[in-house]
Amino acid sequence: MIKELLAGAMMLSATAMPAVAEQHTTRIRIIETTDVHGNYYPYDFINRKPGSGSLARVATVVDKARRETGAENVILVDNGDLLQGQPTAYYYNFIDTTSKHVAAEMLNELGYNVMTIGNHEVETGHKVYDRFRSQLNFPMLGANVVATETDRPYLEPYTILERDGLKIAFLGLLTPGIPGWLPETLWEGLRFDEMVPTAQMWVDYIRTNEKPDLIVGLFHSGRDHTKTTGDVVENASMLVAQLVEGLDIVLMGHDHSPIITNVNSPAGNGVMVANAGANADRVADITVEITRDENGVIIDKDIRGKLRDISDENPSAEFLVRFEPQRRAVEAFVGRQIGETTAPMSSRDAYFGSSAFVDFIHGMQLAISGAQISLAAPLTFDATIPAGPITVSDMFNLYKYENMLYTMEMTGQEIKDYLEMAYDLWTNQMTSGEDHLLNFRDTKSADMAHTGFRHPSYNFDSAAGINYTVDVTKPRGGKITIESLSDGSTFDPNATYTVAVNSYRGNGGGNLMTEGAGIAKADLEKRLVKSTDKDLRYYLIQYITEQGKVTPQASGNWRFVPEEIVGPAAERDRKILFGE
Repeated sequence: MIKELLAGAMMLSATAMPAVAEQHTTRIRIIETTDVHGNYYPYDFINRKPGSGSLARVATVVDKARRETGAENVILVDNGDLLQGQPTAYYYNFIDTTSKHVAAEMLNELGYNVMTIGNHEVETGHKVYDRFRSQLNFPMLGANVVATETDRPYLEPYTILERDGLKIAFLGLLTPGIPGWLPETLWEGLRFDEMVPTAQMWVDYIRTNEKPDLIVGLFHSGRDHTKTTGDVVENASMLVAQLVEGLDIVLMGHDHSPIITNVNSPAGNGVMVANAGANADRVADITVEITRDENGVIIDKDIRGKLRDISDENPSAEFLVRFEPQRRAVEAFVGRQIGETTAPMSSRDAYFGSSAFVDFIHGMQLAISGAQISLAAPLTFDATIPAGPITVSDMFNLYKYENMLYTMEMTGQEIKDYLEMAYDLWTNQMTSGEDHLLNFRDTKSADMAHTGFRHPSYNFDSAAGINYTVDVTKPRGGKITIESLSDGSTFDPNATYTVAVNSYRGNGGGNLMTEGAGIAKADLEKRLVKSTDKDLRYYLIQYITEQGKVTPQASGNWRFVPEEIVGPAAERDRKILFGE
């Protein structure tokens, strides 16, 4: 009897003791690609050789992550600029417009969950990006891409993904610099609002109405907020992370600058900021562990991340087999011979004087537009078109972007001031032959194209149609001496000339028209005489096809002076850039 009473007492005691609180931890991995720029296959269709990065390698990485973490707990995102760069994108943007876009098929096949639109998606035009978006199995975001007719987002501003009872919000934003780069025909009916106020509005809305457990910013915009297009902050992602309360993670893109770091929000909360860089050479791999108590209340949130170089990963064989027919179609397109060149062209020459590479572009712009003067820059940092057959792939080296050609009116003084700024970005102010000719930031960078120069080389504009010198010992304002028009007639600073420029420049891109020439942004459209309806590469292909054989050569219409100090400096700087 006593034993039974004791046993009963022990049982009561056991049931009366409070249970140990049960905790539950969910592990989520978010994998970001950004600025893939057409690198879908592990092959460079422009230079016709194996390539690094690629969605084929992403497929391998994601498959492994899903095995490690569980397929449901891996979230795959893209941050825009997918539809430009390699001929793979161009072919399905503009050549084969009836098949399903290969990029949409690939993203669907890989199981992407969300993406944000990039400026190079917008650059393809409504017909292309609206078609592409309609073929995706997941949302394309853009909270600050607003339809002017309704004053509401043209794209979904955010999306909510649920994983293991957790609500994860993704907010998408695009750099608002679009009107400064692209003609309105490509984004008709839209406007692009500033990122910080838009982010603040939508983060507040999401927190109030969705009550998510995690908010991730998926922003196609870089980190250096001092870079502007006119008065617009081009790269505001870091600003948003630091000024807008409520974000846990900010994934960036646009500026091709890999980084992973932590910053503090206005309330002092940590925000992880990451950018995977470009061309699918890396992914950002973010691990989030959220622990909840027995009532589902979050008691701990741990966020860690790394950038993963995937260049050594084997491309997914299954992926390559699945998309082999599309690869063959693109290979046939880029391999088509359109003509022949009797001399090589290298963008390496373009940094040191008049060059066959840029002068060929100048010649095309003048021939197509009928303008008096042409302004252009080397758009590919290091490209060579050898003597011999010219194929379609060579045209992607010669002209990297899908710009239209504008014919605009500028005064002689505006042209001079434009060039003063371009060469100030381009060259160092030398005092002796021991100085650098080129305006370097870092002469030891492994990526001279993006970090070696103090300013992007696609803003190093030269001119054709005029004869001039550039005195590298003088400051901006005194560098350029225009001697005459190239036909020998007098160049008049007060006269108005027709000028051929690409649409990026004509809309204010690089600020050479505005800050340089001094033309108000609102007045640029008034200066436009005409525009092509197709991109410049299309006309280059047409021109070469019609000519059959071309002989590119440097026109010699401009040069750096004084030559006695420029010569040695140019030789040294060329070795720094290219090892020559």
